[in-house]
Amino acid sequence: MDLIDLLQWPAMLATVTAAWLIGSLNLRRRTVGFWCFLLSNLLWVIWGWHTSAWALIVLQVCLAGLNIRGVKKNAPTADAPGPG
Repeated sequence: MDLIDLLQWPAMLATVTAAWLIGSLNLRRRTVGFWCFLLSNLLWVIWGWHTSAWALIVLQVCLAGLNIRGVKKNAPTADAPGPG
């Protein structure tokens, strides 16, 4: 087993952690969740490149685009209602 094969485990952990965080009602946790998803996208692309998993790489690039959209849409705006 190559050392890079172990990369799939932190990639999986980052994905699961991100999914848990974006389910939060807290804006900061959701933001961290989207960034965790972006980290997992990068890790999966690196692992996929090593294993020639081209469909996985395309999927991760598409998901990264959606996660970037999530980061932008999750950002607070000036006209958004405040807490309470």
